Amino acid sequence: MDQNNFINKALYLHLINLNNKRSNMDIQKATDLRIIIADTQFLVITALQKILDGRCSNMEIAVMKSELQELLSDHEESMVIIDPSHIDLVSAGDIKDFVSKYPEGKFMVLTNSLTTAELNALMDAGIKNILLKTADEDDLTNAIDATLKGKKYYSEEVLDLLIENKGKKPRSEKNVLTAAEMEIVRMIAEGLTAKEIATKKCISFHTVMSHRKNIFRKLGVNSVSGLIMYAVKAGWIDNIEYYI
Repeated sequence: MDQNNFINKALYLHLINLNNKRSNMDIQKATDLRIIIADTQFLVITALQKILDGRCSNMEIAVMKSELQELLSDHEESMVIIDPSHIDLVSAGDIKDFVSKYPEGKFMVLTNSLTTAELNALMDAGIKNILLKTADEDDLTNAIDATLKGKKYYSEEVLDLLIENKGKKPRSEKNVLTAAEMEIVRMIAEGLTAKEIATKKCISFHTVMSHRKNIFRKLGVNSVSGLIMYAVKAGWIDNIEYYI
């Protein structure tokens, strides 16, 4: 990281720290706000409920895209803490189309991992508040406050990714798989069925099939054997580790 990027990052983090106390107070005042947690991971949902308890009395859980749509249709002016890939929003187009349908909604992404392509897709969809699930409580409360105020908030890891890729020419979507898609490729190579993958990753069968469809489209293959041969040639998996 060059000196200018280091200074930019330091200034950003300093400004965030200045707002820590005020952020916590603002969230505590928002007791009548409805927050929707859109995720399928039990531990994540439980942890968020504990953190938000006492700060928000109106919380809802959505573990499927249809449930989130129903909640937002009933009350669009909600804040949504979401992991897109866990509720059937697996492509850049899916995310952008969904967010555009609910312009009054306030979206904050909390996800396990993030690639440059995924980050660009989220920003293109208008999402300005993005964190990894390794974030601590201060990060979460500051991000929630920023989301409510319509301000930007990126966790330190996301900020690093932004700085690293500043000025780089974006790569074509073709042949670029997300972290979630790469994981599913490896599971397919291990011989797992779509149903088994859904159970193992705690996501819906439909989400797995959506991932699979996107993978086939991006790589230009039309069968599992073709996918695995592509993955072997690309060096993603060892040719002694897969089943056809």
